[in-house]
Amino acid sequence: MAPQNEYQKADAVEISAGTAFRTGAPTKRLRMGVLGGRFGQSFRWDQHPDSEVGAICDISRGRRAEMAKTFGCATEYERYEDMLADSSIDAVAIFSGAPVHVEQAIQAMQRGKHVISAVPACLGSIEEGERLLDAVTSTGLIYMMAETGYFQQSTICARRFYEEGLFGNLYYCEAEYQHAGLEEYFIENGQRTWRYGFPPMYYSTHPVSQLVSVTGERMVQVMCNGWGDEDPILRNNPYKNPFWCESAFFRTNRGNSFRVNVWWKGAHCGCERAQWIGGNMSFYSAHPNGLGPVIVRSKSHKDPDNARCVRYESALEPYTVPNWWETELLPEPLRRDSGHEGSHSFLIHEFVDAVTHQRQPVIDIYEALAYTIPGIVAHQSALRGGACLKIPQFERPAS
Repeated sequence: MAPQNEYQKADAVEISAGTAFRTGAPTKRLRMGVLGGRFGQSFRWDQHPDSEVGAICDISRGRRAEMAKTFGCATEYERYEDMLADSSIDAVAIFSGAPVHVEQAIQAMQRGKHVISAVPACLGSIEEGERLLDAVTSTGLIYMMAETGYFQQSTICARRFYEEGLFGNLYYCEAEYQHAGLEEYFIENGQRTWRYGFPPMYYSTHPVSQLVSVTGERMVQVMCNGWGDEDPILRNNPYKNPFWCESAFFRTNRGNSFRVNVWWKGAHCGCERAQWIGGNMSFYSAHPNGLGPVIVRSKSHKDPDNARCVRYESALEPYTVPNWWETELLPEPLRRDSGHEGSHSFLIHEFVDAVTHQRQPVIDIYEALAYTIPGIVAHQSALRGGACLKIPQFERPAS
């Protein structure tokens, strides 16, 4: 790990879109080690002015060659342990299979490396999350989860609307992650991958983040229902998961309602979206049925419905979501339409800026667990026929 005094510290200048710039440039560039040559290649650490890729790692020689070309990095490792032994590496980006995220993050922090990890933070058990939290707090190193939902362009809009008080009481939210066709990734070279039979709610970080990152509230209880069929995959998988699709209804610590769908199969349109419903204004992100982003405002005008009952009419306004990735919220080299609505560039900048200025990132360990643990408990609820279950809380210490 690079000692703290190798980086220049500075006060934050907060920006309401959910990220922050710092005054003053770091005196040392952050040297990243990148694990995983598939999804990991879409995060261009080499394009940030304050970071560089110092090493790459993947078990596949072919993927290492692709990574070397992408990042312009000549130092490569087949074994993760060997990359962690490289003293020139300050931080690692873990883009490996979900079942090993916790172990690999802990290994990195034990070797003095800061960590950014793909989602989910932990898999299948609350105890895993506790182990990860213990490692982060005991080492004092920076941990961040690379949740794309936080920096999707529509979520940035919702966060700004909320901060400006435009929603009024934001009492309800719906979020959906619908991704049919994942079976294509269940088998590789004749062998089952870690995705084989993966429970949908274990990937709930995408939709959950779209409320938690806007309002800061936490999920405290859940009822979840699952759907499956007689597919052999559901009868024999390492997760003992019988569901293709799961739908959860959460209650938040503010008494609000939140409905989440994570669906792997069925006659539905793929999407990763949300809608935020308030007393004064609501915001609907683009829907796969063709309706673009819209704002709905409450109005006092009365209009009888077709049953001759008086109702209040609301105004629906088409809304154009800005391309926040092409604004001053990012360093100029990162202002491009990267993956997941430009969120990759924001995740890169947030992690690099957090480490080089020794501050906590917006998706720190507590935020990561707030996105991850509700899905784990929701799946337990579905396995128990929709039982109402309480969700354990991991509270950030008072500063």
